Amino acid sequence: MFEPATPPPPQTGKPPAPPKTENRGSIQHKELLAQFGGEYQALAAERYLDNILVKLAQASDTPGQLVYKVTILNTPVVNAFALPSGNLYVTRGLLALAGDASEAAAVMAHEIAHVTLRHSALRAEKEREAAVISQAATVIQSRQKGEEERSKQRLSVASFSRQQELDADETGVKVIARAGFDPYGAARFLTALGRSSELRAALYGKRKDSMGFDIMSTHPSTPERVSRAVGVARQISAPGIGNRDRAGYLAAINGVAFGDDPMEGYVRDRKFTHPRLRFTFTAPEGFLLENSSEAVFGVRQSDNEALRLDTVRNPQFESLEAYVGSGWVDGLLPSSVKKIDVNGLPAVTAVARAGEWNFRIAVIQSGEYLYRLIYAAKALTDQAEKEFMESIMTFRRLTPEEAREAHGLKISVISAGLGDTVESLAAHMTTPNRPLEYFRLLNGLDESEGIVAGERYKIVTE
Repeated sequence: MFEPATPPPPQTGKPPAPPKTENRGSIQHKELLAQFGGEYQALAAERYLDNILVKLAQASDTPGQLVYKVTILNTPVVNAFALPSGNLYVTRGLLALAGDASEAAAVMAHEIAHVTLRHSALRAEKEREAAVISQAATVIQSRQKGEEERSKQRLSVASFSRQQELDADETGVKVIARAGFDPYGAARFLTALGRSSELRAALYGKRKDSMGFDIMSTHPSTPERVSRAVGVARQISAPGIGNRDRAGYLAAINGVAFGDDPMEGYVRDRKFTHPRLRFTFTAPEGFLLENSSEAVFGVRQSDNEALRLDTVRNPQFESLEAYVGSGWVDGLLPSSVKKIDVNGLPAVTAVARAGEWNFRIAVIQSGEYLYRLIYAAKALTDQAEKEFMESIMTFRRLTPEEAREAHGLKISVISAGLGDTVESLAAHMTTPNRPLEYFRLLNGLDESEGIVAGERYKIVTE
């Protein structure tokens, strides 16, 4: 979950100590760890991926030039990166989505291709060029003309980035094939990526874009990319020739954490629990919750109601009423501000209106933090008001025992029995929403595919 905003350190009058010199690779490494939840320790998975990297390096266009080393990032979002230093990063969310060794190899080969093809440097050059042109247009011509030029340059950079993706796809497919892997793994993973995005859209509707940065932001899985990846693979071999090593891959990721890091907050159905900050609350009936680094978001599937929970360190206002009225909420109705008690915690509620939306707001104080719950509805009916207030009143502190007992989800690999079906295996899934759809997604099964007795499958368990 989000980290509370921290005020800047006090001024001491002394000049700051000079920073220690770090190379760019070390700085980028720390930035990635900070942005994506730190490093996740999974030795079996790391060793397995590093062995794949050795094969990819030997099969690349520049064998021996770099020694690649994988770092697994502790986040459920699906993403991967490679740095010119040879550091390669995959998230545990990506490990859960990939179905076999060839798919994991395809992702890593794609990221390595971005490095070997100098895409980062070329894109930076394009962006600098765009900035110079837009600045010149703003100075020489009108402000409106400058905005038009900026828009054109943004489109130019975006188009260039799409071509980079296609080039990296083609290079990656060729490299994994030379390394002995199934070249169709790239197309399968791109297909899974698209299905993952569609499932998120079905669950969270218009709010999905604000719920976390994942690989779809910069690597969109379009039909064009899938078809081109298949086309490149067909030029190499027929399907079923290269190594997939599904069994070895599943054994390597068995037990890897799935979903939210429990110490950073996790969702179970409509309930959100944060063991480290020691609180929990439950959303109204029909809401789907998702945790992110910024806040907890929720939507009702009709898309006419939403909620957000975040926290800030207590800004030391004279009172909670003064804080609510300090201007951080637009359209506040001052007469609606009311002081209440929420399970022994001081709180205030209020109503705000902005455009067609109505907001029921609650600010709850617990220790040094203020927790801000905002419920939004097109129409704040008596029923909606009742449900929102009932949800606010579920907010409470966790006991030390409850905080210690918090546990997350993990990937478990099981063998299908003779009588098993997709539905029977999905029934073992512990996911916040739609276990059947997630079971099919994680195992690369479309709606027409069934279970094969003796085959191994991924499920999510506690």
